[in-house]
Amino acid sequence: MYKLLIRPLLFCFDPEKVHYFTFSLIRTVSKIPGFSLLFRTLYLLEDPFLERKLFGLKFKNPVGLAAGFDKNAVLYNELANFGFGFIEIGTVTPKAQIGNPKKRLFRLRDDKGIINRMGFNNEGLDAAILELKKNKGKLIIGGNIGKNTDTKPEDYTKDYIHCFNGLHPYVDYFVLNVSCPNVDSHAKLNDKDYLLELIHAVQKANNTFDTQKPIVLKIAPDLNDLQLDEIIELIAETKLDGVIASNTSMDRAGLKASNERLAEIGNGGLSGQPIKEKSTRVIKYLSEKSNKSFPIIGVGGIHSAEDALEKIEAGADLVQIYTGFIYEGPKLIKNINKAILKKQIHS
Repeated sequence: MYKLLIRPLLFCFDPEKVHYFTFSLIRTVSKIPGFSLLFRTLYLLEDPFLERKLFGLKFKNPVGLAAGFDKNAVLYNELANFGFGFIEIGTVTPKAQIGNPKKRLFRLRDDKGIINRMGFNNEGLDAAILELKKNKGKLIIGGNIGKNTDTKPEDYTKDYIHCFNGLHPYVDYFVLNVSCPNVDSHAKLNDKDYLLELIHAVQKANNTFDTQKPIVLKIAPDLNDLQLDEIIELIAETKLDGVIASNTSMDRAGLKASNERLAEIGNGGLSGQPIKEKSTRVIKYLSEKSNKSFPIIGVGGIHSAEDALEKIEAGADLVQIYTGFIYEGPKLIKNINKAILKKQIHS
């Protein structure tokens, strides 16, 4: 029904406007008695064999929603009814910011991809905290944190620490987003020396709390083997809890979209099926080269159960979807969990 009726209608309109319309629709419909139960009946799959223990946390199932969808933590309670095992909110920055000028979100229909240059648009830390106080405890919540666009380079770490301290009581794990191609000073955020400084500072802040929260690093799919070796060394040196592989890509190779269309769109991060193989390669390389020494959350181009299994076989412990959720609909979550369950029972 989604792909036959709902998606063709939604895809007639501007992607960003559709995003906010869909949010309002889900929130409104979920308030109607019986609809939340209907969503859970249609999409939720619960089974002890789907449970995963990672970072000291217990996930109901290994399929999560990646950051960028529920930036301001306004819909995670309702989205839980679609069967996710965890939801990552953000990217959250200390102050609210409008992000990059519109138009900034583009569909590549033939490629089943999306290009975005949103620029960390969000309502800021205080707004996210207000929403997270409404948490009904249905599932694990991750907090994806970043810096404000106008923050000076010498204050980048302060931005991360401010978000970390503010969100600490309300999220179950943290993601340091240092690999988004749509923010300024992308190069510094990927410099190993700076990453060491940032990670140590966040870990120091973590130790001031009675309970420490897991911290993972989100990396780009465009890293070469040498850069991936540095990531492995970084994780070993800092004892960081894990990695999310991967963020969006700047590579445009092999797309079905015409050069004219890509030129019209301009710069931005590419997500969806075009980056599936790139992200899987990163997962496989990190897993094998590190001898599976740290957990990996796999994301990038998951549009089917087979895509998710491919990520898991490459070394991912959990998976996240975003663009696949938009193109394939909520049934994708249950399909992935059914395939994982079937494979686990028969292995």
